[in-house]
Amino acid sequence: MLLQNQKEKIIIIDFGSQVTKLIARRIREFGVFSEIITINNLKNIKNFDKIKGIILSGGPSTVTKKKFPSIPIEIFQKKIPILGICYGLQLITKLFGGSIKSSKKKREFGRAILIKKRNSLLTKNFINKNNTLVWMSHQDAVTKLPKNFEAIASTNKSKFTIIENKKKKIYGIQFHPEVTHTKKGKKIFSNFLFLICKIEDKWKISSEKNKLIYNIKKQVKDDKVICALSGGVDSSVVALLINKAIKKKLICVMVDTGLMRKNEFKYTYNIFKKKYKLNVKLINASKLYLKKLNNVKNPEKKRKIIGNLFIKIFEKEAKKFKGIKYLAQGTLYPDVIESRSTTGSKSSKIKSHHNVGGLPKKMNLKLLEPLNELFKDEVRILGKSLGLIDQVKNKHPFPGPGLAIRIVGNITSEKVKILQDADYIFINELIDNNLYDKIWQAYAALLPIKTVGVMGDSRTYEYTCLLRAVTSEDGMTADYFNFPKDFFDKISNKIVNGVPGINRVVYDITSKPPSTIELE
Repeated sequence: MLLQNQKEKIIIIDFGSQVTKLIARRIREFGVFSEIITINNLKNIKNFDKIKGIILSGGPSTVTKKKFPSIPIEIFQKKIPILGICYGLQLITKLFGGSIKSSKKKREFGRAILIKKRNSLLTKNFINKNNTLVWMSHQDAVTKLPKNFEAIASTNKSKFTIIENKKKKIYGIQFHPEVTHTKKGKKIFSNFLFLICKIEDKWKISSEKNKLIYNIKKQVKDDKVICALSGGVDSSVVALLINKAIKKKLICVMVDTGLMRKNEFKYTYNIFKKKYKLNVKLINASKLYLKKLNNVKNPEKKRKIIGNLFIKIFEKEAKKFKGIKYLAQGTLYPDVIESRSTTGSKSSKIKSHHNVGGLPKKMNLKLLEPLNELFKDEVRILGKSLGLIDQVKNKHPFPGPGLAIRIVGNITSEKVKILQDADYIFINELIDNNLYDKIWQAYAALLPIKTVGVMGDSRTYEYTCLLRAVTSEDGMTADYFNFPKDFFDKISNKIVNGVPGINRVVYDITSKPPSTIELE
């Protein structure tokens, strides 16, 4: 955890929702520290006086079965305000004697309109007349309220969408206010924090720099650290942060996998070597990576190969120096969420990130991941406080496996060159049209199919280039960017004419969910 000794905080009990970390992020946005814990970790809390509120997350379990994840009823007797979300609402209902049923006919997935029943502090300035959109994801529903609870709002399919026990300050909501699909969802958290929990907004990410530096010093002590520096915002912030903490004991290594964007390595190396005076070493492993990935089409195998090779290279490099015990990486919250649950909950694994789920089980180096409980926007703020230049700080996210997961299917040096050129044109066109900073992430990908085209009255049979550009607040949910038609006309023309090997350009208009931002 970032600040276990924080004086005032909100704890979030994780029941396995894929978006539990978003709850923590929403709380932090209001200047309040939040901490995610598991049911098992509840017993380790010694001082509940520091806890000003408790949030019960959603999750895949159901209280309609004989056995289900729960918390001690004593938690509700501590007079701490409690908010249950989705599964959290159903758990509250069950523990206090209400009824819940599972019904395929009344299940709700997606947007729903909220209908107000009565006033509540939780919903102050939240519900509008018949047009408050909320995001649902449930099959179980409350059919009978517990004693002393009241219904605050409903939907056409869910009679008890918001409930409360005003005297005990216990609240439950069936929808997910943490996702951007719920309009004004942040208002629910604001009301819970400041009107109900009465907590103060004293926590700021920019003020965490010194505490993170202190934690690094405490963990590393007299040992040395080797840092995987890619030039993206995450690894760049990690490098600058550790350099502030241990200075001469940091060795940054840039591994050229041959799978980075065009000219990326040369640009990054010059900045960190000359501007920031870091101890940076370059390793050209492009031929080795391409050899290991030859004829590998499965995306999970790609990630595992890249992750294992990544560690082997760093362990080999570390042996050249005395005292290196740590491998530093720019792992963030969303990386950990999609690879595995850091809290030990039942949230399902989506895909292996090369610096999380793609790592081998046995390693000779210990991991140092100072950003693994921060979101991308928080890392950018931290980077600014460390003096990171805008050209790096504002870079779009780039996956650890690089272009390997943007070349669907088999990887070859020819495909890498084609994709690098197409991606270079796309990204620079975004910059030239002042669109880059309006987009969360954008990239070009190469599909594993060739199609027939006509160029100069001749038949072509070349690859299809897929373009993807999404808007998002956190990378956990995303929607496609709506380009004007003239931009599509221009970019398609430039890629087809400027990149031999591509004769067709398509645009991905799928949101996340149901898709992920990356293709593999």
